[in-house]
Amino acid sequence: MTDLYDRLQTAAQAIAEATGHARHDVVVVLGSASGDFPEHLQESTAIPYPQIPGFPVPAVKGHAGTLYSTTFGDNRVLLLSGRVHAYEGYNPDVLTFAVKACLAAGCHTLVVTNAAGGCGDGMTAGSIVLIADHINLAGINPLMGPNDDRLGTRFPDMSDTYTPGLRRLALEVAAEQDIALSEGVYAWFLGPTFETPAEVEMARRLGADLVGMSTVPEVICARHMGRNIIGLSVVTNLAAGIATHRLTHEDVTATANLVKEDFRRLLSALLPRI
Repeated sequence: MTDLYDRLQTAAQAIAEATGHARHDVVVVLGSASGDFPEHLQESTAIPYPQIPGFPVPAVKGHAGTLYSTTFGDNRVLLLSGRVHAYEGYNPDVLTFAVKACLAAGCHTLVVTNAAGGCGDGMTAGSIVLIADHINLAGINPLMGPNDDRLGTRFPDMSDTYTPGLRRLALEVAAEQDIALSEGVYAWFLGPTFETPAEVEMARRLGADLVGMSTVPEVICARHMGRNIIGLSVVTNLAAGIATHRLTHEDVTATANLVKEDFRRLLSALLPRI
């Protein structure tokens, strides 16, 4: 098998050929809370993941598995509609391959979105939260194993991982759109079980406001590759031990649908200004 760098270049070339554009500027990972975002695009090119060499195909409901190329203002944007998760059994290289391929296709900025459980003070179901930092509680890191210096340094610094200037921009855009946007810390759990009440309490005491099963490996790889990063979570439920009812994936999806219009307006107004 060819090495990861060469496989990323092959995928990036396939994206360029399929879209007719040699480079893109921004890549957005559309999580469970934003799966219908591509339906509102006025013009785009859609490429199913199986048509791009190396792209893994999501198996979780709500993750379509299609790459879209479109424009927002002067930015040419790639939208990853659907992501794979570590709990599906993928190794770290496969887990993060799609994001890294899009970064290899020229994207200078990664926008990650997700549905999350709220555990911090003031977190309510249906709110949108700007990720200020994260805590890796999954016990794995996508940079484990040999490092390829062509992608990034062996020991990347994780200070200001979520680019401060982009966070300020997101807060400014949200205010212009009259959308409430707070900031919080996201804790990554491996899944696929929802977190136990004790785990949620642990994360809360460690400083987490949000808990979820994605996002962090993609962010680590983007940081490794020296890219700008912005993260947005939709609080689709209060986490176990805080919520008064049992948690289901269907409830997560239903709550995401209630806030999808505000989320779409925020993302659509933000992307041209990145």
